Amino acid sequence: MAAKKNPLTDKAQELYKSGMKLVDIADQLNCSAATIRTWKNRYRWDDNESETFQKKSETKRNVSKKKARSETALDDGTRETLQNDDLTPEQQMFCIYYGRTFNAAQSYQKAYGCKYESAMVRGSELLRNVKVRQEIERLKEIKRQQIIATEEDFVEIQMRIAFADIGDYLSFGREKVDVMGAFGPVKDSETGETLKKEVNSVKLNESYKVDTQIIQEVKQGKDGVSLKLADKQKAYDWLTKYFLMHPDDKYKAEFDKKRAEVKDDSAEQILENMQTITDILRHPVANRSIDDFEEVQDHE
Repeated sequence: MAAKKNPLTDKAQELYKSGMKLVDIADQLNCSAATIRTWKNRYRWDDNESETFQKKSETKRNVSKKKARSETALDDGTRETLQNDDLTPEQQMFCIYYGRTFNAAQSYQKAYGCKYESAMVRGSELLRNVKVRQEIERLKEIKRQQIIATEEDFVEIQMRIAFADIGDYLSFGREKVDVMGAFGPVKDSETGETLKKEVNSVKLNESYKVDTQIIQEVKQGKDGVSLKLADKQKAYDWLTKYFLMHPDDKYKAEFDKKRAEVKDDSAEQILENMQTITDILRHPVANRSIDDFEEVQDHE
């Protein structure tokens, strides 16, 4: 049996049409933001917006093709989840979050807007709900069918790691800030103006503007914020060995060009080390090992 429409949905839609943000609507109606977002998608609040003359003049055939391509590209199963009337709006969002993170507590907290301590208990309980479990399995199966990683995909991600520029992720420098005392900003005794001091500053760029796939760690500590990208040297090593085995690969020219731009000699060093090891294995010396050779190199 289809779930009864919540009477608050009409009020929420009215507030949304007035220009109010989803999070503000949630606060006003005492609902979670996930619930408001579910209503927005389920009842298609944006579908009644006026079309431009250009859109109206498009043929029905072209519109259908564009819509089909868009739905094909974005079909991760979540649309059907948001239309599953066997689940509450919060359960729908829990399934979607869990399908992406596989973290029950985190998914429950995001969907229901509760404290983490409660989410740790109730998240695992919700996973035992038969209908919730079935929906999660359906989403997981769609994801399994869409995971098709080719050799080119691995080369491409390694290229992005190897030549990532930290400047694309953050900006740093010096800036002036207020001098703080025990009771707030310190004022100049003569002018009454707030005293300033110059400090080091690191500012991260917005996540939607950067390649988050190669960010390994973002940390906020007592000394400020820090960001760590995936290991560039490991990416260099992987690519160098790969192109030795596949010298005609279509990415090799791009790799050589970018390596020249950053004046990197790690690839040449790797080749030299590989050649040295080959020489040692081909011309062995009694009681000599690669470890012995490395010790000699360290003393040179």
